[in-house]
Amino acid sequence: MKLLEDKILAEGRALNSSTLKVDSFINHQVDPVLMDAIGREFACHFKNAGVTKVLTIESSGIAPAVYTAMHLNVPMIILKKQTSKILNGNVAQTNITSFTKGTSYELTLSLDYVNPSDTVLIIDDFLANGEAATGAVRLAKAAGAKIAGIGILIEKSFQKGRQKLLDQGYDVYSLARIARLDEGIIEFVK
Repeated sequence: MKLLEDKILAEGRALNSSTLKVDSFINHQVDPVLMDAIGREFACHFKNAGVTKVLTIESSGIAPAVYTAMHLNVPMIILKKQTSKILNGNVAQTNITSFTKGTSYELTLSLDYVNPSDTVLIIDDFLANGEAATGAVRLAKAAGAKIAGIGILIEKSFQKGRQKLLDQGYDVYSLARIARLDEGIIEFVK
């Protein structure tokens, strides 16, 4: 998606060979016009996949997921990273390791909102090693849902995540695929 690639080049900062900061438009400050365009793009790509719910992991995936859900006219479900006193009982949980933070956490889905009649679209901000997306898939499957596909804003194509998800048979649609990062260098897949 040229709009997202242009925004990454204009405002993103490659800190090293694995870290891209996009906090001015995705992570801390959110560009709603860009998120609307991203939501439209994902909705267009997955429009015939029978999506009944959009799933995302808190917190950076929320904005693109809610716009995607809006354009698909379906609910959006947030997978929680933190345990909660009010989120108990009918839940599915799985452990995942964050590439960015280098920590593991328990991801939780309330089974009150996803069931075997659902076909879910997973939206996430980054794809590196595929751990977060794979964790979201595990939770959706624990609820008995089908997976329509996985929408990614920014894919680090030089890491193994895409292939891991493709090998599992999922439609992976990434809006910006980065071939190479280094300090001050951002190169996209051509």
